[in-house]
Amino acid sequence: MFGNLGSTEIILIVLAILILFGAKKIPELAQGLGKGMREFKKAMREVEEDIKISDKPESKKEENK
Repeated sequence: MFGNLGSTEIILIVLAILILFGAKKIPELAQGLGKGMREFKKAMREVEEDIKISDKPESKKEENK
């Protein structure tokens, strides 16, 4: 998942994030990230539904030929 990062590098990255943002800000950042991911998945589902809906009339046209 993290490529060639070892445990020491991951710990250093986590500590740097704690120092930069503080312990109070991290839950807010995670919540914002979760909301963003939810919105992205919702948009993906809507696009998939639109594609499926647009495919249906074309298949009916082919059946009538």
